[in-house]
Amino acid sequence: MKPESYIDQVIDIATEAGKKIRDIYQLGDFEREIKSDNTPVTSADIAAHNIIIKALKELTPEIPVLSEEDADIAFSERCNWQRYWLVDPLDGTGEFIAGSGDFSVIIALVEHNRPIVGVVYVPMTEVCYYAIAGLGAYKRDNGSEMRISSRQISHDDNSPLRLAVSRRQDPQSVIKLFNQNKHCELVVLGGAALKSCLVAEGRADSYVRIGPTGEWDTGAAQIIVEEAGGQIMDLALQPLSYNERESLENPNFIVVGSPNLAWDEILIAES
Repeated sequence: MKPESYIDQVIDIATEAGKKIRDIYQLGDFEREIKSDNTPVTSADIAAHNIIIKALKELTPEIPVLSEEDADIAFSERCNWQRYWLVDPLDGTGEFIAGSGDFSVIIALVEHNRPIVGVVYVPMTEVCYYAIAGLGAYKRDNGSEMRISSRQISHDDNSPLRLAVSRRQDPQSVIKLFNQNKHCELVVLGGAALKSCLVAEGRADSYVRIGPTGEWDTGAAQIIVEEAGGQIMDLALQPLSYNERESLENPNFIVVGSPNLAWDEILIAES
């Protein structure tokens, strides 16, 4: 079955999970714990996880699911997967707790270690970004759908680079990663996937993430950015890959909307 034949069902699953998250968020009645990796998890994460896992297993019972909230699967088992769902039920748990509204539901389909389908649903705005390999990237908003493209910048363009940053991030910690000969402007938003989607739709030119993330944080965003004309790479400017290591932790990475720029000269961060 081709991915385009069930993309609407995957979007519906993300939407259902997002509605549950929104209900919990608006009530403000949720439980919070700290996981073994020192990151927070809430009852909203778990509720969304349960909805997504159940629905995906009903949709494609033959395809395994790897979720942030159920990731304790040995590499010896995972390495045999040719295709699997990669899920972050609630990307931006910190933003959820802080009350910013900048969080999303992420579902990706990975095949041969590369994402081929990605859905990022934003519960508080009901906006959905999605992409299918070879068929483009799209945004659904308020009943309309449009194809999205990243901003392509020529080498002689002297306009400022628009950098996506977190509301809770020190802006200077981002700006210092870039060559000071290149003027930068900041675009502020929350969760990792949402900042990547900003790049995909041309509202930002780059997003750099220094610090721990999981493969579930980038899977859907990667195919959305790529189909929009951009790239997600590690800081050595190599594409991210999936399910090739015992650890599911990503390296530090950069999202770029215009891959033709000399990012090896613009970016001065070390991997």
